[in-house]
Amino acid sequence: MVTATGNVRIVYPDQRLVATARQAQYFSKEGRVVLSGDVDIVQEGGNLMRAEQVVYLVNAERMTAMPPAGQQVYSRMTIQPQPRSSAVVGP
Repeated sequence: MVTATGNVRIVYPDQRLVATARQAQYFSKEGRVVLSGDVDIVQEGGNLMRAEQVVYLVNAERMTAMPPAGQQVYSRMTIQPQPRSSAVVGP
């Protein structure tokens, strides 16, 4: 287990994602990352999540967010439109 405290910042360049929290713990045997305290996850393109705690299961690529007491998790997701395909109509 690895623990980082303070103003923790984790950057995932492949996903164009930055996560910040007051504490991060990585459980290598379980493939689990736990971010705690004022967690902000921002992804290029407008996606944002704010929570008190986020648990990320690395191998399953699943995330669970827990809100601060008496509040809700805040998330904003930007859905990118799919390119329109053009149909070719023959004579």
